[in-house]
Amino acid sequence: MTHSEATASAVQTKPSVLFVCVHNAGRSQMGAAYTHHLSGGAVEVRSAGSAPAETINPAVREAMLEEGIDISAEKPKILTTEAVQASDVVITMGCGDTCPYFPGKRYLDWVLADPAGQGVDSVRPIRDEIKGRVLGLLGELGVEPVALPGC
Repeated sequence: MTHSEATASAVQTKPSVLFVCVHNAGRSQMGAAYTHHLSGGAVEVRSAGSAPAETINPAVREAMLEEGIDISAEKPKILTTEAVQASDVVITMGCGDTCPYFPGKRYLDWVLADPAGQGVDSVRPIRDEIKGRVLGLLGELGVEPVALPGC
């Protein structure tokens, strides 16, 4: 097997996860950021919302900065059928029935409090719960977590 064949094979086996919430400004952004950073890039990550907000929730941005993760450059994105089709695991976070269903995909529904309109003190427990769930997901995917940038 040549190097390029090995690289192509590795790319094909990289798991992909899509995080979906209503506004794509809080929970799904935290899930995506944690998955990206804790997997060390070993997982392809997407996030989207059924009704995206204009910007990332400032309290969510602040809570993630406390973890050494800067999500200020992220923009809420609309959920597309293509994003679901391209993902192995689809994690919904309070978006109800708006997520398209495709056979053969693994769907998880993470019931979490909505950080919208909350201050950073209320966002921290949501952030910490998402981090714990992401670590569990990485274990299920066989991905060894790496240290966060600020740790």
